[in-house]
Amino acid sequence: MQQPPSEIKLHKQSRILEVRFVDRTFKFPCEYLRVYSPSAEVRGHGVGETKLEINKQNVGITAVEPVGNYAVKLIFDDGHNTGLYSWETLYDLGVNQARNWQHYLERLAAAGYAR
Repeated sequence: MQQPPSEIKLHKQSRILEVRFVDRTFKFPCEYLRVYSPSAEVRGHGVGETKLEINKQNVGITAVEPVGNYAVKLIFDDGHNTGLYSWETLYDLGVNQARNWQHYLERLAAAGYAR
């Protein structure tokens, strides 16, 4: 079980969410967190149902709401506000950020979109 982060700081102007864990600090672009939202709306309800989110390069986060001692809920300025980012999810998104982002760009290209 992932320990809670020691700090979560939203940089609204640069659209970066900084999350500091004991051993690592991650700087997440809001766009990345939006397209990798753990919500059922984005992830689907089964394997292979992930929705391709497009045109999210200018999305921002308006609020970060704690959920118990295990997650945060991110409120995006495009109206998306479902999905809980558990500490495990945030840590995994941080560790795999480069690979995940490349995969997202490849999916965009394959669908005929550019960012």
